Amino acid sequence: MNIELIKKYAPLVVSLLVIVGAIYYFEPDRVSRSENREDTSELRVERSEDIVAEKEKKFERAKEISTPDGFVNSEEFQLADLIGQKVIIVDFMTYSCINCQRTYPYLNAWYEKYKNDGLVIVGMHTPEFDFEKDIDNVRKAMKRHGIKFPIVLDNDFSTWNAYENRYWPHKYLIDIDGFIVYDHIGEGGYEETEEKIQELLNERRERLGMGDMITDAIVKPDNVEDVDTSNPRSTEIYLGAWRNELFANGPRFTEGVGMFERPESPETHLLYLDGEWDIKDRHAETVSGPARIIYKYQAEKVFMVLGAENPVKVKLLRDGKPVGDAAGSDFVGGEGTVHNKQLYRLIEDPEGWGEHTLEIIIEEGILEAYTFTFG
Repeated sequence: MNIELIKKYAPLVVSLLVIVGAIYYFEPDRVSRSENREDTSELRVERSEDIVAEKEKKFERAKEISTPDGFVNSEEFQLADLIGQKVIIVDFMTYSCINCQRTYPYLNAWYEKYKNDGLVIVGMHTPEFDFEKDIDNVRKAMKRHGIKFPIVLDNDFSTWNAYENRYWPHKYLIDIDGFIVYDHIGEGGYEETEEKIQELLNERRERLGMGDMITDAIVKPDNVEDVDTSNPRSTEIYLGAWRNELFANGPRFTEGVGMFERPESPETHLLYLDGEWDIKDRHAETVSGPARIIYKYQAEKVFMVLGAENPVKVKLLRDGKPVGDAAGSDFVGGEGTVHNKQLYRLIEDPEGWGEHTLEIIIEEGILEAYTFTFG
């Protein structure tokens, strides 16, 4: 054999041997990696099935939206469209409820922060009063409060009843598998609720084989309304016959027109009317001439659900004097006009909590009065 030829082609032969060896070495590894990916996927499915089986023993499944009466700001949808892909908050609310309104900043903040991470919030608007069944009224209220997540009308309480709910607001947190794994009644518990949202969103990312986990930072909305719980506070007061058990100078639980006289010394936490009023099932309304509502309260803030078919001027007195700086934002200077059927802010005292006698004076017109609430 020609030595010169061997020397000439030896590097080429060595290079070919290296290439062949590399193909032999890496090809099985490539196949092995592909098989590992398939195994991982199968293991994920098996693990998911085990997780769901365990959840079946501990949690109830989400109830579907039942006979919706309208979709306020979205196209029609079902929860079934979301389960398996999203984490869901179902929040029972009604727009004239101050307790619901105080949760809106947190709901809005959660929606903005987590909507791209797989969170869907569904506001289940279940009305306390008939005027809250009107989709146009609900739309105006949701726009006023900056609500962008979907709102569904539950006018017949069918979804409310499916969840066996009894409270406004009440949040139900539904995981990716469609189980109700957490709920919270009323205001508060915001940090705990958000931590649970983060936990379920991270479970979703893991189950769907997604990347990094979401951060554990807690939102701090700017427009939060604090509530002083250190002092006793008046409870909610209804003026309609269905729940006017604190009506002090007239027949309780009785509908009809009557003339009422103001007391000389009103007692704390009891409701008094003055003038001619028509007591209806869900509200009381003025009939003719001047009329008053008198209530001695303990609170920092006083709210009232009011309405009128035509604008009605209202004046406020506190302890027999103009309310001054204690007037709420809807009655600056102690006077205001009621028209829209909604929650009005009567007293927002910068001095804080106190016990006072509030008089709501209606000189003329038909005013509808539904309920007092306090803060």
